[in-house]
This record gives sequence, C-alpha cells and structure tokens, in this order.
Amino acid sequence: MIVDDHGIMRDGLRELLENAGDFEVVGQAENGATAVKVARDLKPDVVVMDVLMPVKNGIEACREITDMLPDTHVLILTVATEEDAVIESVAAGAAGFLQKHTGKDEFISAVRDVAGGEYRIPGDVIKRVFAGIRTTARRADPPDLEKLTAREQEILTLFAKGLSYAEIGEVRGSRPLTIRNAIYGIQSKLGTKTKQEMVVWAVRSGLLDNGSRE
Repeated sequence: MIVDDHGIMRDGLRELLENAGDFEVVGQAENGATAVKVARDLKPDVVVMDVLMPVKNGIEACREITDMLPDTHVLILTVATEEDAVIESVAAGAAGFLQKHTGKDEFISAVRDVAGGEYRIPGDVIKRVFAGIRTTARRADPPDLEKLTAREQEILTLFAKGLSYAEIGEVRGSRPLTIRNAIYGIQSKLGTKTKQEMVVWAVRSGLLDNGSRE
C-alpha cells in the first residue's frame, strides 16, 4: 500500500513496485487519516508511507496502523532529513526509513526486506539518532549483556547497525534463515516486543560502540 499526498509520487512508486515482478499494490491513500482507514480494510503486508502530509502525518498514521495491524510493516519514505523524524518514526513502529532520493534498487531491496520482517534503518542514521539513548544509559544501569552469548551479541550488533539478514550471514558464514531465526531468538531472550525495542536495547548496552563482548 502506498501513502503519499502527491499523486505523481504514488503512481511512480506503484509502477516501480509492480514492474519489480513480486509486488502487488493493493491500495493507495493521499493522507494519514485515509491511510489508517484503507489499511484497516486491506491489511497490506507493507505500507510505504510519506511523513509530511495533510490531515494526519505519516508518523501518527504509522503508530495507529502498527498498533492496529501488528503484522503490517511500515516503511517510511520521506524528504524529511531531521533526526527527530527518524526517532519519531522508529518510536511509532516503523520497520524502515528511507529518504526519497534513495535509488530504485535500494528502495526495492528495502521493501523486500521489510516485507520479510527485517528492520531497515541505515546504520549511520542509527548512530546519530540514538546518541541521546547512550547518554541516558550512562546515568542508569546498563542492560545485562550476560543475557546473550558472544555469538548473539555479534549478530545483534550487526543487525542494529542496519545490516540485512543476508549481509549478516555473509559476515558470519551463515544462511540468512539462520540469522533470521537467531534474531527472533534474541528478541525472545530480551523480552522485547518489537525489533525497534531490541535495537534500542543494543544501543543502550553499548554494543554499537564496542562490538560484541566475550
């Protein structure tokens, strides 16, 4: 499902996705309020969502959709560059964040990954937007890293840096399915409800600063 207040953008994204061969665009919406209603009826696998829209912005719509449809994954695609937009998107439950100048191949790849349950926030963006979390963590008790094995810490570190299952598999010499199962196992161990919470846990623990620890 595509959500953008510009018809020409919706048409372009629909053509791009359908020409990729493995997507069907089941619906469109021109603002966040309409997006929530259409998503409730259609229950799409993925919503490609703009942020800056009239009536209701994409972040508010993302929050409502992910609360209402936990199996629907939202990929934010926006011209917004402010770090607050990324933070708010993640907090609202977005599974991915891309800017509109992203290349076609990268966009298609991100949609496929998000549809498969992966978390696609670029690693350099994560490092910037979660700087405040690290500062807060220094004033509080850090998460207990002993909950995870060294292997799990390494996998979580790579995942939190924005690598896909396939990319992590290349680093570790494992199949993407093995990495995916490991991620779900880590999420279960930590008791986090979403992959976003799991990434926040990794940042607060210092894993992105120091890598995996024995």
